[in-house]
Amino acid sequence: MTDNILISHQPASGEELWRGPVSDVDAAVSAARRAWAPWAARALIERIEVLRAFANIVRRDADVLADMIAREAGKPLWEAHKEIDAVIAKVDVSVGAYAERTGKKKLDAGVGGSAALRHKPHGVMAVIGPFNFPAHLPNGHIVPALIAGNAVVFKPSEKTPAVGEALVAAFHRAGVPEDVVQCVIGGPEQGKALVAHPGVDGVLFTGSAQTGIAINRKLAANPGKIVALEMGGNNPIVVTDTPKLADAAALIVQSAFATAGQRCTSARRLIVVESVYDALMAELVPLARRLMVGDPLGEPQPFMGPVIDNHTADLLMESFVALLTAGGRPLLHMRRSMPDLPYLSPGIIDVTDVPERPDIELFGPLLQVIRVPDFDTAITEANNTRFGLCASLIGGSPDDYGRFWANIRAGVINWNSPTNGASSKAPFGGIGLSGNNRPAAYYAADYCAYPVASTELEQPRAAVMIGVRS
Repeated sequence: MTDNILISHQPASGEELWRGPVSDVDAAVSAARRAWAPWAARALIERIEVLRAFANIVRRDADVLADMIAREAGKPLWEAHKEIDAVIAKVDVSVGAYAERTGKKKLDAGVGGSAALRHKPHGVMAVIGPFNFPAHLPNGHIVPALIAGNAVVFKPSEKTPAVGEALVAAFHRAGVPEDVVQCVIGGPEQGKALVAHPGVDGVLFTGSAQTGIAINRKLAANPGKIVALEMGGNNPIVVTDTPKLADAAALIVQSAFATAGQRCTSARRLIVVESVYDALMAELVPLARRLMVGDPLGEPQPFMGPVIDNHTADLLMESFVALLTAGGRPLLHMRRSMPDLPYLSPGIIDVTDVPERPDIELFGPLLQVIRVPDFDTAITEANNTRFGLCASLIGGSPDDYGRFWANIRAGVINWNSPTNGASSKAPFGGIGLSGNNRPAAYYAADYCAYPVASTELEQPRAAVMIGVRS
């Protein structure tokens, strides 16, 4: 970002994709404050119909939007299309969630009166989005916020502003007023200004734990501003006895290396019971070595594109070397095929003998393997983290999974499924450094409106019966 101009480059080629001026945060919030009350006053069914029109516009423009995601985020085109599918599906999911989680209810009351539960929007919501799913993840906040009657000021990642701008343009074409949902272009300074702005009633954030903690600290003295934090994870995938080791290897690859390992739900630690270690590595390492890493728009389509930028690639390579230096044993070397572009091949390193394994989120295609003697030790090792987003068990019996589910500290727990497999009809979020107990996805409706309890009678009727002189 130079001279108040933000420039976006394609990770795959380094070429400029987009540029635009940095936004005025004060002006955006002021416009949103003026616009949200009329939007909230519209009938719920009207807001829903506008958002259904948004889904149809995204469906019509799917090829263009997927191409933009592939170019700006660096993910393969097939995966970008899956992201667009998720954007479209979010509308129906959010409509159902709003009705179930925040719908009107009549409650028991005394004779002649009634009691009710209704919900109101907070007002102006700041949505701060990530680069890895630049349309789907912010959309997961924006759609339920708009359904509830809020106005939204959305700041996309400074690494994917073009996708953010295109997403907001689709809302406008569908009929959402321009000031009701706005795109604020900028970097960390604009994000900080949005978080701290007195005209913002809520902050909905998806990104790193470091940034989420900073937001939480900034707003700790302001309990009236709702904060929903979706952060990362040092996610474990545990493998115990199973006859289907080829399938296990495929699940591990999907968990660790999809989106070049740039998912908050990506598996970071592979914890393997000793009895299956050698046989599993004999399946996993050759499969990971065969994964195609290439141009997101190339043919045949690669499994992985580049990571988001050269700085990220440099840090991941440094992390791989640091783990080796600390006593790690390489099973598959992470390699950088082009020094000027952020293409990384998958890296797998056995860190069993590393005395102090770092409890951090290495956001890329780097998988750490830990050998353990038995299943109980595997569960203990899986919980050896300050994070708690997701965890998967591969293999074992139903009783084993019951023990795993009961003892693992995470918000998403899967069996014989990747760590990054979560239903859009379920809540999504973690504990510890992974979130602040405001899960998104189906439960996003909970933080987009607040409950109002009412007791209602058509005429006043009361008498003071005790403690009054006759």
